[in-house]
Amino acid sequence: MTQRRLVNAKARREKNMESSAIILRCRNHLWLVAFTLFVVWYLLLYVLDWSSLSPITQSHVSIQSGKFNPVDITKTTNEINGMSPSFNRVKDRWNKHGTAEETTNGEKPIKPLGEIVSKNHETGKSSEKPRLSCSGRYIYVHGIPKKFNDGLIDQCQSLDNWTNMCQYMMNKGLGQQLPRDKIFGNTGFYATHQFSLEVIFHNRMKQYDCLTNDSSAASAIFVPYYAGLDVARYLWGSNVSERDSGSLEIYKWLKVQPEWEFMWGRDHFLVAGRITWDFRRGVDEDSAWGNKLMLLPEAKNMTILTIESSPWNSNDFAIPYPTYFHPSNDREVFQWQNRMRKLKRRYLFSFAGAPRPNIGDSIRSEIMSQCQKSRRKCKLLECRNAGNKCLKPGYLMKLFQSSVFCLQPPGDSFTRRSTFDSIVAGCIPVFFHPASAYVQYLWHLPKNYEKYSVLIPEEGVKGNKLSIEAQLEKIPKAKVAAMKEEVVKLIPKVSYADPRSRLETLEDAFDLTVKGVLERVEKLKVQGRNSNFVGDEEYSWKQSFFGTLGNDEWDHYFKRRSKEKYWGK
Repeated sequence: MTQRRLVNAKARREKNMESSAIILRCRNHLWLVAFTLFVVWYLLLYVLDWSSLSPITQSHVSIQSGKFNPVDITKTTNEINGMSPSFNRVKDRWNKHGTAEETTNGEKPIKPLGEIVSKNHETGKSSEKPRLSCSGRYIYVHGIPKKFNDGLIDQCQSLDNWTNMCQYMMNKGLGQQLPRDKIFGNTGFYATHQFSLEVIFHNRMKQYDCLTNDSSAASAIFVPYYAGLDVARYLWGSNVSERDSGSLEIYKWLKVQPEWEFMWGRDHFLVAGRITWDFRRGVDEDSAWGNKLMLLPEAKNMTILTIESSPWNSNDFAIPYPTYFHPSNDREVFQWQNRMRKLKRRYLFSFAGAPRPNIGDSIRSEIMSQCQKSRRKCKLLECRNAGNKCLKPGYLMKLFQSSVFCLQPPGDSFTRRSTFDSIVAGCIPVFFHPASAYVQYLWHLPKNYEKYSVLIPEEGVKGNKLSIEAQLEKIPKAKVAAMKEEVVKLIPKVSYADPRSRLETLEDAFDLTVKGVLERVEKLKVQGRNSNFVGDEEYSWKQSFFGTLGNDEWDHYFKRRSKEKYWGK
């Protein structure tokens, strides 16, 4: 009996142990299941971006490559929604609301295609720019034929008669990276060509955070035509037919697109990365300069961005020349600004350039003469053809970093790339004509020009009535210090950030340009499809800068003294 009790007790103990083991295993599995569910819940709630699950963006857009086909996407969108595009419906929406915030059936517009999170191409770290509402900021990019942009880059060896442009097309149009040394520091400097803005801007646009593949939801429409690279091939030794062929063909293509019919192109914009005079040939003679891109009827409706605009026309707007500085993040900007603040500047003023003996009203010879007479106060860097140091970024940046003031007289035209290189170097620009900056870069430079620059009348220098050295020395030191600080603050606003990354909190030249375009297009939409410049377009510079057409002390500056040079209509 006792033996049987012992056996039963042992059996019960074994059974209890087996049950405990089962319970323990189940408990472990339960914790594993709970942990797995928690991880899945966390990923779904906080990590995944549900807006990216649009079947359009998944199936038809490759943001990483920056390539998409707007026509195919629109078609697919309509197939999904079981509807066909109707621009009458789009027009009705604009007439009622003046915005693309909602469609007529109450549906929200398609989600933006641009990347919100981008990676620093050097550190590999992600940086998230604050999310802004895309209401009123959507941009649609036309899928124009490749020959108007990428096809030109494929022919980079033949884009310029004297320079192989392939070296400047590297790194998304930034050119070769410059060494990190005592001149350029540890920030992003590249040997950027002054006429490569179209490529840089297009690559920046590919990562714009409010791109849309639905043109009816767009606030503005970008045409990625490399007009400057196109015409540069034919500026010398060609006939007008060759020079005009690209312009005529791109406008022919645009006019048959349904997007053009909406406002006849008034919501379209493009970047022409040369000065406006390369696109304003007023006569059809082979000996005349440039093409007529900006004089064609279609161009008068568009917003065209150039590195120098016409003071006497209202359809082109100047945006900064590309400089050598292309920061990848805010930290690089702050480091560079602090470095420019601390520099000890040896010279009161400096000038980098060459005389213009063939231009009768040029003051460059007088400026160079005054600089040489000032000796220790002024540093002159002559830009001669033989071993031209002005083509080497190191020499230019070293000069500007060692100067308090940098002289920026007109050259072949009103503006100079040197203006923006000097600002990046923390050097206060000195202008001799208001068309060199003040009436040009309205979206990027302060309207109160005395905060960051000096204006010395060119007629005083031409007649040797004014001493540049004396004019600069009489500026109080406190004001000079304030101007230097204002110039340093302008550095990000006149720089184009590296297209492969993104600034986190600062606005660069691209951001300010897009903002300016959107504001202009919105005004045109309010005015309607038949909107035109009010008043004599000859005084558009005055309307843009002063907001009035009354008489002004600057009027004498804007009398066209050279019909051959500034007479495109």
